[in-house]
Amino acid sequence: MPTIATAFADVTASDSALRRFLHGLPGVDAVGLEARAAGLGTRSIKTTAKAYAIDLAISMIDLTTLEGADTPGKVRALAAKAVRPDPTDRSTPSTAAVCVYPDMAAIAAEALKGSGVKVASVATAFPAGRAALDVKLADTRDAVAAGADEIDMVIDRGAFLSGRYLKVFEEIRAVKEASGPARLKVIFETGELSTYDNIRRASWLGMIAGADFIKTSTGKVAVNATPANTLLMLEAVRDFREQTGVQVGVKPAGGIRTSKDAIKFLVVVNETVGEDWLDNHWFRFGASSLLNDLLLQRQKLATGRYSGPDYVTVD
Repeated sequence: MPTIATAFADVTASDSALRRFLHGLPGVDAVGLEARAAGLGTRSIKTTAKAYAIDLAISMIDLTTLEGADTPGKVRALAAKAVRPDPTDRSTPSTAAVCVYPDMAAIAAEALKGSGVKVASVATAFPAGRAALDVKLADTRDAVAAGADEIDMVIDRGAFLSGRYLKVFEEIRAVKEASGPARLKVIFETGELSTYDNIRRASWLGMIAGADFIKTSTGKVAVNATPANTLLMLEAVRDFREQTGVQVGVKPAGGIRTSKDAIKFLVVVNETVGEDWLDNHWFRFGASSLLNDLLLQRQKLATGRYSGPDYVTVD
């Protein structure tokens, strides 16, 4: 079976060929996309299904701290919470990963050793991506050497928006190679891409360059993950698998704060790509505050009472 690289060799042979391919993708019906996403968000989830969805959402979280004030102690505390989100209830699933800056990857790796929770590290001059390629690659290699299982890279939005698609493609390929055994999540910063057509193009560009995941956002801009842009990216990974046989994950990040929000996204996943993606190997939430609300809702379902915020840790 041909590899992605060989299957798309003609498409990526030149900037003009890649531009023709990306601009030849079907245009996005923005009104239809937003209407479908809004309609899926109104689905009613009953008690048993809600309990399942809450546990599934917990298991899909990349529990994240990406602040200038991060400390080793904060990362260790976050790792402990990722492994055992509710110390009073051992049936609560662990999160999928802890996501940190590269200089904190070794701290997270040591704290999570043997737990099954992955270490995800942002890299490539996150969040702006404004650095030379050799710096971005060194950033990536350092994170992997420190114990990162997953790398979350940002694309060069300036290059993408000015139509230099081959530059973006080659950079993703280089970071993929530098990531070695780590899975690569490619962040588009959809809030800066302006149009749904650009999000579809970025999705295909990331996938043909070798992304293991495509990710909406850094969480550092005004517009982050939305049901509509996530729906569009899910349609892209569905169509990509139909064409190539290769499955790619999706990670919405930023602005997903409540259980209600998370469940809406899970409905979109189920109705768009189905059960194959309803697993934390293929779908993640990039979030920090979401976990607390999921835990409070979980406690309410178990006890019939809504616990106050004092019953969960403040990260």
